[in-house]
Amino acid sequence: MPADTAQGPRTGIVHLGLGAFFRGFGCVFVADAMAASGGDWGITGVSLRSPDTRDALQGQGWGYTSVTLAPEGEQTRWIDVLNDVLVAPEDPDAVLDAMADPAVRIVSLTVTEKGYCHNPSTGALNTDHPDIQHDLAHDLPMSAPGFLVRALARRRAAGNAPFTVLTCDNLPENGRLVRGLVLEFAQRLDPTLADWIATEGRFPSTMVDRITPATTEADIARVAQLTGHVDAAPVMHEPFAQWVIEDDFVGGARPDFAAAGVEMVQDVTAHEHMKLRMLNGTHSALAYTGYLAGHETIADTVADPVFASYVRQLWSEIMPAVQAPEGVSLTDYADALFDRYANPRIRHRTWQIAMDGSQKLPQRILGSLEANVAGGHASPALCLAVASWMRYVGGVDEHGRAIDVRDPMAERLRAVSDSADTPEGKVAALLGVRDVFPADLAAALKTPVTIAATRLWKDGTRAAITQVLA
Repeated sequence: MPADTAQGPRTGIVHLGLGAFFRGFGCVFVADAMAASGGDWGITGVSLRSPDTRDALQGQGWGYTSVTLAPEGEQTRWIDVLNDVLVAPEDPDAVLDAMADPAVRIVSLTVTEKGYCHNPSTGALNTDHPDIQHDLAHDLPMSAPGFLVRALARRRAAGNAPFTVLTCDNLPENGRLVRGLVLEFAQRLDPTLADWIATEGRFPSTMVDRITPATTEADIARVAQLTGHVDAAPVMHEPFAQWVIEDDFVGGARPDFAAAGVEMVQDVTAHEHMKLRMLNGTHSALAYTGYLAGHETIADTVADPVFASYVRQLWSEIMPAVQAPEGVSLTDYADALFDRYANPRIRHRTWQIAMDGSQKLPQRILGSLEANVAGGHASPALCLAVASWMRYVGGVDEHGRAIDVRDPMAERLRAVSDSADTPEGKVAALLGVRDVFPADLAAALKTPVTIAATRLWKDGTRAAITQVLA
C-alpha cells in the first residue's frame, strides 16, 4: 500500500521515459541499493509523451506494485522510490529545472531505440527529425537528446557539475552512442558547451535484461486480488534481472548498485553484444515469425516444436558472432534464455516486441549477419528473420489480414514494399532503405534473403522455417 514518503530520500535521479520496464527493473535495483546503503537516490520520473503514467501513479503517492511472474506463482512487492512524475509536453521547463538541480547526480533513460532520434544504421543524430529540428531552434525541447543538452547547458551556466547520463536502452555501446548524439547536438548549439560535456560528462554503457510485458486490465484485476487493494499502475516481470554498468560516474556519485546485485565493470561491450544478439535478436526473430504464424506470445511461439527448433538454429548462427564475457558459457546462456521464453506466466506479445523494427533490426539482427558475412558463415535462419520483418512491415499477413504496424518508418516501409509485386522485388526495394541496411551488407544479403522471402511468401512461415531446419 502507499507509504508516507514525506521523510523519504531526496531526488538524486531523474529518469526520462518512465514506462513499465524501468519501473519493473531500474526502480527495483535503486530501491535495493538504498535499502542496503542509504543515500538520497529518490527518482523523479519524466513522461516524454503521455500523462497516463503520472495520472495513474499520482493518486497512490507515486508507489506501485512490482509483480514477479514465476512459473510457480506470483510474488508482489510495493516500490516507493518515485518522488514525482513530470509530463514533458505539459511543462518542459519544469523537467529542465529538475534535471538542472545540483542534487540530481544521474539522468537515466529508457526512451526506446527510436527515442534517441538517430540513424540506426550509422549512429549519427538524425538532424532531419522534426523533434531535433524543433529542439535546435527552441530553448524548451521535445526530444531526449534535446532535454539532455539543454539541461546540461543550464548546469554549466550555474557553475554546477554535469549529471551522469545513464542510458538503459537496447543500443550497441549505448553510453558511447548517446555521448556522440549529445555532443553532436551540443556542437550545433555551442561548441564550448560540447567541449565542457566531452571533458566533464560521463556516459557509462550498460546492459539491462528483464522481460517486462505490457500491463493489461486483467493484470490490474489480478493484482487487486493478490494484494487486496487497487493499483492503477502495477508492473509485471519475470524473476530474472541482470544489470551490468560501466563504473564511470561524475565524481563517482551513484547508488550502491553492487549491493543490489548490479555487475559493475570497466567495459560492458561483451555483455551488451551477447544480450543484444542472443536475447533481443531472437526475441525479434520470434516476434515476426511467430506473429505471422498466428502465435500471440513468445511463450506460445516456443511451445510450438517448429519454433523451438528455429530459435535453437538462430542461436547456432549467432554464437559465432558473439564474444562471451569472461566466465560465461554461451550455450548455457542460450539454454537459460529458452527457459525464460517458455515461462507461461510471461504474456509477452509478439506484436509488442515487433514494434519499431526499423530501429531495432540493425543492432539486434544485422550485427550478427554482418559478422557472419565477414566470416563466411551461412545464416539462413537469420535471413529468414529479415524476410519475416519485410513481410510484416508490408502490413498484410499470410492470411490476408491487415497488420497494425507500429514503427516510426511504417508509412515509408509500406510504400517501399508496395512498390514491388514479387517477393524478389520487395526484398530489393527494402534492402535499399539506407536508414536500416548499409549498402555493403544489403548487397551481401540480397540473394539469401530473397531465397527466404520467396519461401515465406509461397509456402508460409512454418513451412519456410521447416526448410531452413532441413
